[in-house]
Amino acid sequence: MQELGITHFFNLIFGSLFGWMMQLVGFHPTNPHAPIDDVFALEMLIAFGLIAFFIVVRLTLSVEKPNPAQQIAEMIHEFTGNQAESVIGHDYERFQAFVTCVLLFILLNNLIGLLIGFRGISTPTGQVEVPLGIAVLTFLYYNFQGIRVHRFKYIKQFLGPIPLMSPLMFVIETISHLARMMSLTIRLYANMLASDLLTLICFSLIPFLAPSVFLGLHFAVALIQAYVFMLLSMIYIGMAVSHDH
Repeated sequence: MQELGITHFFNLIFGSLFGWMMQLVGFHPTNPHAPIDDVFALEMLIAFGLIAFFIVVRLTLSVEKPNPAQQIAEMIHEFTGNQAESVIGHDYERFQAFVTCVLLFILLNNLIGLLIGFRGISTPTGQVEVPLGIAVLTFLYYNFQGIRVHRFKYIKQFLGPIPLMSPLMFVIETISHLARMMSLTIRLYANMLASDLLTLICFSLIPFLAPSVFLGLHFAVALIQAYVFMLLSMIYIGMAVSHDH
């Protein structure tokens, strides 16, 4: 299968650097000068696109005449802010940027499958390493915030209310927290993979009319899964920084 043009472009610019970095940590790509595949290239495209979008919004801020980019950014900010305030509560603004980035990055990675799925290229979030990477980052982030807020007292969240049961509760809570990464990964990966396969099969069997229904279903799944991932991230952050423990 021929690679995407954007993949070839990124390999020309970053291929040698990424190949060297991968070998540095023990990974040995088949082609060290072109280690970027289509999925990684799409992730990079989305990441650079989001950075460019926010730069444009920041440089063109206007109170009197907000441009379309600013209006979109304000709607996204208001939506995630309302959600974060109701889920995280006090001091939610500190965490809003992270959950907003999670939402947008996952949503765009989900939706890009609608554009390239017909070429037989999987949606990035339909590859297990992509949801896993975001889940690991979320895990590290909420635990870091819990430690930042509670310092050494954060360990109390793992010990339970009964001192005699603390060793057992520590093991159970640790496993529970690690399982959150697996839960976030599998939920997003499985849903997007199933949506991809269903759409691809439908296109191959019934090339007219019916596929539009499945494209609509794929769009709905993409929205829901991005929202659920963001919502769970907010819940984990809220639990980590809560003072009720």
